[in-house]
Amino acid sequence: MPAALAVAILTIPLIGLLQRAPWSSIVERLTTDAVVDAVRVSLIVSVSAAIACVLVGLPLAWVMARSTRRGIAALRVIVLLPMVLPPVVGGTALLFALGRRGLFGEWLDRWFGITLPFTTTGAVVAATFVAMPFFVTTVESALRDAGPDLDEAAATLGAGPWATFVHVTLPSIRPAIGAGLALSWARALGEFGATITFAGSLGGRTRTLPVETFLALETDPESAIAISVLLLAISVAVLVLLRGRWLQR
Repeated sequence: MPAALAVAILTIPLIGLLQRAPWSSIVERLTTDAVVDAVRVSLIVSVSAAIACVLVGLPLAWVMARSTRRGIAALRVIVLLPMVLPPVVGGTALLFALGRRGLFGEWLDRWFGITLPFTTTGAVVAATFVAMPFFVTTVESALRDAGPDLDEAAATLGAGPWATFVHVTLPSIRPAIGAGLALSWARALGEFGATITFAGSLGGRTRTLPVETFLALETDPESAIAISVLLLAISVAVLVLLRGRWLQR
């Protein structure tokens, strides 16, 4: 009985959403100028954030999996924090850290002329902030499962650290990198709280699909439902893509 209740809690909202979806006009509602712009911004932001997660998250995952130095536990807490932190709190933190009068943002503006809040780049930063833990934890887990044996064997055969990483470590965790990339992209695509707090809702610049959904709820609920169905379909597609990692367990 408790298990059935849990399933009901998870499925009833989705059934309600699909039941209210304007199926007869959904294509028309998803091809309006506002939604098309939001799709474009969302793709730019989510793809950029996913790439950033790979570029900086892969070395971080390696350090967390391989390093034996003190402080790794504290580092892991920092990495995991955005997963449990309310997104609006993350956006507020970004604003006071990287805003024009923020702790670091003031110097970025003064020295380099870089302004992040209420820009597309700022939306990418916000999305990266919330998506990074999904990539890092996925890859770190794979690195721990693989263990250092292959790396050590390559080193004994004369391979340098970089050659070992490129030719031994990366191929052994390629599926995890793909899974982490998909998860971080999906999380960045669905980000709302940190984005609207730090980057705002500027049409064609920072107004992503979740932000467009929120705004549409006030003026055109059926369009909001149509966008929600689109995001739901994308989420399901990501899970199907990763079915070998979770759905078959």
